[in-house]
Amino acid sequence: MGLVLHNLLLGGMDKMNFNLNTQDDESVLSIAGELDALSVQDLRPVIERIAGDRPPKVLVDLSKLRLIDSSGVGAIVSLFKKVKSYDGSLAVVGVHDQPLAILRLLQLDRVLGPAS
Repeated sequence: MGLVLHNLLLGGMDKMNFNLNTQDDESVLSIAGELDALSVQDLRPVIERIAGDRPPKVLVDLSKLRLIDSSGVGAIVSLFKKVKSYDGSLAVVGVHDQPLAILRLLQLDRVLGPAS
């Protein structure tokens, strides 16, 4: 079991926080706040860790994500490609509001699994 917690503060306010919880054959990456060009840099090492650990199942929980931009989408797509490269499965769950609108606009909701 592994757990990584991170909190990015900007101007005294939470910009983004995430945690990675790995148990058995599944990793759950929960991202909250805003996943944008500024905050995505803090997430990249976790993406690399997940890819290095090669869990068969990866869930990305975006139920507490308020905002995503193209950099954030790119990070999730990058994780998706890395997981698929070793024949793992990845699903994005809990997406709503602006992040869901972006994933639907890009038609990624069809590729990344359940989006609600």
